[in-house]
Amino acid sequence: MMLSRRGFLAASAAAVLVPAYGERARAAPLPREADIVVIGAGAAGIAAARRIVAAGRKVIIIDAAPQIGGRCQTDLSSFDVPYDRGAAWLHNPESNALVKLARGAGLDVASAPPGQKLRIGRRNARPSESEDLLVTLVRASRALDEAARKADIACAAALPRDLGDWASTVEFLLGPYASGKDLKDLSALDQFRAQDRVAMVACRPGVGALLGKLAEGLPVALSTPAQRIVWSNRDVAVETPAGRISARAAILTVSSNVIGSGAIKFAPELPKRQLDAAAKLSLGSFDRIALQLAGNRLGLAKDEIMIERSSDARTGFLVANLGGSSLCTVDVAGAFGRELAQQGEAAMIDFAKEWLGKLFGSEAVAGVKRASATSWNANPLVLGAMSAAQPGGQSSRRVLAEPLGNLFMAGEATHETLWGTVEGAWDSGERAADAALKRLGGTKSSEPEQPPARKKPVKRRPPPEPRPSSSDFWPGSR
Repeated sequence: MMLSRRGFLAASAAAVLVPAYGERARAAPLPREADIVVIGAGAAGIAAARRIVAAGRKVIIIDAAPQIGGRCQTDLSSFDVPYDRGAAWLHNPESNALVKLARGAGLDVASAPPGQKLRIGRRNARPSESEDLLVTLVRASRALDEAARKADIACAAALPRDLGDWASTVEFLLGPYASGKDLKDLSALDQFRAQDRVAMVACRPGVGALLGKLAEGLPVALSTPAQRIVWSNRDVAVETPAGRISARAAILTVSSNVIGSGAIKFAPELPKRQLDAAAKLSLGSFDRIALQLAGNRLGLAKDEIMIERSSDARTGFLVANLGGSSLCTVDVAGAFGRELAQQGEAAMIDFAKEWLGKLFGSEAVAGVKRASATSWNANPLVLGAMSAAQPGGQSSRRVLAEPLGNLFMAGEATHETLWGTVEGAWDSGERAADAALKRLGGTKSSEPEQPPARKKPVKRRPPPEPRPSSSDFWPGSR
């Protein structure tokens, strides 16, 4: 489930989540041996496995879930169009490997609409009001940046106190919507070092479907959890209900919350340094409520995005008419989203109806055909949405990525600039695969394969002077 400053996110494993193409991944019998075991079939795991296969090494991916995709899950059965229950957007298409891969695979990739709506009560904002929000967002962002240059404090402590009527809106966009956590729980330095997530694009078949396509031909053992990992400087063994896999290395891509939950045992135990890092990068809360309306009751365009000038934390982020359909999604996040999700799917759907009714009138949500809501926090295989560093915890990303003997870590939480994004997870998987392959001696070809040179992370520049453009409102989008 960020737009110009930052830019992830299933119901329980029993939910109907069917990534297109995912069934074409090669269902592999569990081998007794492999060069490298990849734990997790999300973006990081698939990226790592593709890299390993290209190097001529034997790999097996195992995942506790019954489907490929991790936090990228496309639901093909609940509505008339594909519905991403987790990550729904890709960013920075000029440099994003996944966008290039999607286009190369013949999948429809479309840019988000250039303009977004700002709602004030039952009306659209005036141009002057939209400009006022933009100016306020820029001022708040600069305050966070200035604070981060001095110390890694909580974002809330750095936020200007004179944001007026825009205070709740700015807090939602820079906190819950961007990272899944309220500003008081967010590292200002983590936000400052994040690479901008701009020029959002959607993969029409679904982001989960894209990962299923990219996993085609890879050996994947689903519904096969890693129960215990025995690691050393020489080799690795991964124990599962289906048997034990001996390997020369392993790449672990599960979420920071799963690492800290104790669901996977380690021998020897993970060092306190890594466990502390995972705890400081705990997952925020981000869920999506989908409503199939009876026609275009909201009067919005295809894929149009809307927020409101909110007065408190009870707010959401609307994407209307997905792919030209009448399916609309409302994202809820942060402490409010977490509390709402704990009340169950019915309460979440009721909130979405109430919220849209407040903004567009009760007739707009009359006759909802079908509805659904995610619950990422309750999913035991994920336990949240995207990682968000706590105040003072930004350096934990580098710590979590440190190899432990022949055990390598990957996943969006290990990426210092693109955390919380599919592309960040993908890049981390490739990096971990490169490190593991180097440890094993490289490729099996006669001439060692040279991985492509990596671009240095793009450092954020001070925001430009504000212009009255409604397309510049939001701080990124999942």
